Amino acid sequence: MEKSYQAAQAFSGDLSFLQEPADAVAIRHQVLILHCLAEGQQPISISWYKNGEPLPPSSYIQQLLNGSLWIRNFQKRQRNGTDEGEYSCAAQNRYGRLLSRKARVQLAYLSRFHRNPQPMAVAEGSVARFQCLTTAVPKATIIWERNRTELVTADPRFTLLPDGILQISGVTKDDVGVYRCLATNPANSRYSDEAWLTLTGSAHLSHQEPVILSGPQNLTLTVHQTAILECIATGNPRPIVSWSRLDGRSIGVEGIQVLGNGNLMISDVSVKHSGVYVCAANRPGTRVRRTAQGMLLVQAPPEFIAWPQSATYAPGDNASFSCVVEGVPQPTLAWLKNGKYVEVRENTRLSDNNRTLTILRVTYSDEALYQCIAENSAGTNQASARLAISLPQDAPKLPEKVIAFPITSTAIQVAWNRPSPADTDGIIGYVLHIRRAEDPSTQETQEALSKMTFKHKLMNLEPSTKYALFLRVYSPVGISRDSGTIFVTTRDIVPKTPDFSVTTVNDTSIRIDWEGAPPSSTIQGYKLEYRKMPCTSFQGTQILPRNQTSFIYYDLEPSSLYQIRLVAFGNSGDGNDTHRFVSLRRSGKVVPDPSPDSEEEHKPTLGLIFGVCVGLACPVLCLLLLFLLYWKRHLCKRKTNEGCGHNVQEEKTDQAIEEERDRNSEEPTELLSVNPTNVAEADSSLGRDATRVKEDQSHEPPHPAV
Repeated sequence: MEKSYQAAQAFSGDLSFLQEPADAVAIRHQVLILHCLAEGQQPISISWYKNGEPLPPSSYIQQLLNGSLWIRNFQKRQRNGTDEGEYSCAAQNRYGRLLSRKARVQLAYLSRFHRNPQPMAVAEGSVARFQCLTTAVPKATIIWERNRTELVTADPRFTLLPDGILQISGVTKDDVGVYRCLATNPANSRYSDEAWLTLTGSAHLSHQEPVILSGPQNLTLTVHQTAILECIATGNPRPIVSWSRLDGRSIGVEGIQVLGNGNLMISDVSVKHSGVYVCAANRPGTRVRRTAQGMLLVQAPPEFIAWPQSATYAPGDNASFSCVVEGVPQPTLAWLKNGKYVEVRENTRLSDNNRTLTILRVTYSDEALYQCIAENSAGTNQASARLAISLPQDAPKLPEKVIAFPITSTAIQVAWNRPSPADTDGIIGYVLHIRRAEDPSTQETQEALSKMTFKHKLMNLEPSTKYALFLRVYSPVGISRDSGTIFVTTRDIVPKTPDFSVTTVNDTSIRIDWEGAPPSSTIQGYKLEYRKMPCTSFQGTQILPRNQTSFIYYDLEPSSLYQIRLVAFGNSGDGNDTHRFVSLRRSGKVVPDPSPDSEEEHKPTLGLIFGVCVGLACPVLCLLLLFLLYWKRHLCKRKTNEGCGHNVQEEKTDQAIEEERDRNSEEPTELLSVNPTNVAEADSSLGRDATRVKEDQSHEPPHPAV
């Protein structure tokens, strides 16, 4: 079968990174922002990873709307580890998933000095050298002091090298004193120990052979950095310092500079500067010399010479991608498919040291974004390409107007338009693809649906989890394109209202206590209210924050019976409500639920009158007595209802309740989704819950008011 493919530029909707996270140094307790920006067909979702694992949720780490990662308070040590590590981001749209380069994030620090300046006694006119060595990220700035006064480095006799080295040529009596260094970076500042510089004799010394006090050290740098190779020598007469390469190649002149009396500086190093450098101290007019050598190794991060190209293939074709990379040391190559490492299977081949990826007899399941990942000790790089499968002309049409929305904390409803009868006849069915959006390592789930199904409920999902899903149509001639990825998040778990107790403080006050919400609870706050029996509506509504565990009602009516109701609420709505009944009679006990109409109180009276009537056999008189009794009960009922006024607080409207929830909640933006309490539903549950009344601890001393 002949291949059919198109060039990469044909894919205008391909996914690619405009900005990837870069290596960074963070300051303790300060903000750090890592950027990740991708372009391609919308919608594009961004997710973050740390050390190859999905970034765990944190109260001080947030993902901004533009995809960047915002770390509010960078930490070194915490219970879950450190914020230091390798960070990467992943971008995904309908065509697949891409993984960015790894960015190394370090916390700024400044160690104690590994090496402090040592006392030196030198002859006048000779050379002196001090060094202070510390480990710092980022590199520390070194300032030298003599007698605790900053050294004036404009004097050409003083040479300061970046590694904390101070060289003094032609030492004089004015140079005698106490020397120390100050190391400073964004993390800290430290002073080294002090060291004396003294003179030992006259400046006019006898003959002295050349001696190299300090020669070049082995260095490993990355391209574009600056290399400084030290070489300081003494002798009489003063030796001449020269440089050469051990391999005989010329050092060159571009970017080369001599510091002080013999230190070699190479600016903007490249791979060609790698080699062994030899420092020679020569006695003038003779062939006497001393040498020292050090190796300079320059590394280069991976750089692509050839990139994989996007292409479209017909089903059954063989597809291949290739990439060529250079770098020092030689980069290793790996291939990813939608952000996961490609596994060598029956139809997958890797060859030429992983430079070429071949996929045999491609199918629709091979459609994806493929990445060539190059990595060495100097860094990482990536290049991507898209593999598309061409569809036959009579392939089924895309599902139209696919929507999805959460219905519970573990279920999502998916629906789409019903196709025309002509299109329905050629359909075998639908396949719904769903996976966790934030974790690409989770396996995708597929559910097959009949062709007469136009809505489906996905069950057994995780609460408060973001899912990505799309729909495809299957027919005898092939598969449609996917409907486009839809992202939907399941609801939070409905909070469970804790049990509570009621204590009578006095004849007109009661105290309500309940257990506090655990840290992992979804409770955002509580709604507390009461009603005076036999009133039908609740009043005295209080919206309380989640950290409150008690409340006191004052100015209630003495010798009255009240029902107390507590409801916990969260982002997903109101939880179950719990009830208690309390009597403000002198006994001060929690009592069982009485009948609102006090029918039990009147039933004996009715029976007695009925018995008298039968005994007296006076029907007319009996009817008259029954009528009078009924009228009396009616008047008492009206009087009782009129007494159900809000003698403590005015009853709050639903709008006022919502406003108070917003004020008290620790997460005001999330409380906007909380629904007002449905009083009618609460009243319907009263009959069920009133039988589960417990005795109140009314005889215990009252708790102090909150």
